[in-house]
Amino acid sequence: MSSDNKRFGAAGPDPNSRISQKLRELYRSVEQEPVPERFLDLLEQLDQAEESNAAKTDKKTAGEEAARAFKREMLAALPNLRAFACSLVGNLDKADDLVQETIMKAWAKQESFEPGSNMKAWLFTILRNEFYSQMRKRDREVQDSEGTYTENLSVNSAQQGSLDLQDLRRALAQLPDGQREALILVGASGLSYEEAAEVCGCAVGTVKSRVSRARITLKEVLGIEEDEDYGPSSDLAGASSPPFAL
Repeated sequence: MSSDNKRFGAAGPDPNSRISQKLRELYRSVEQEPVPERFLDLLEQLDQAEESNAAKTDKKTAGEEAARAFKREMLAALPNLRAFACSLVGNLDKADDLVQETIMKAWAKQESFEPGSNMKAWLFTILRNEFYSQMRKRDREVQDSEGTYTENLSVNSAQQGSLDLQDLRRALAQLPDGQREALILVGASGLSYEEAAEVCGCAVGTVKSRVSRARITLKEVLGIEEDEDYGPSSDLAGASSPPFAL
């Protein structure tokens, strides 16, 4: 077994590595954008329709409160949902269309959501299923032969290490779809291996293997031997570890 496999095997990758921090930094550029008004308007319309139906059926107050709580959780998860959608589509405009479809499907299925469970993982599953459903309908596979994957993710030009982030984008484009998806779910989106496996519909061991292989490939493509080789960690330096492990 290689040293990388030993280090990033069953115990999981190092959450303090430079690649972990840079990957999170890359996708945070989308997560920190304001939620588009189109989503807020859509949720408001869906909420009003729900209230109208509740009035007609004399729905109980407890049910109305549950709907409000569901809406709050969905709003909180939208930035992560947009970033994940962009990681699949590679274009923010198309990603937003996918998010809109996800919102509508999730709202229609809200009774199947178990309060207290992970809303983000639940929404990711719906979005991912919708994405691949659209791909099947178009009878084609996702391709990125020109290396344009994730090029639409904006990064502040004044940010330290921006060149490294550009390199990371190009390296991510070279990963197989399954490895890139697992890496993003666990490393950038903060899901556990178990939650990522549920989203992807595969075994936990498969997700761990994909994440490990993806990280090894990134290190090879970027020419990294030690974490320090990957430049300075900008605003994450000295901060507590983010709630994800990559």
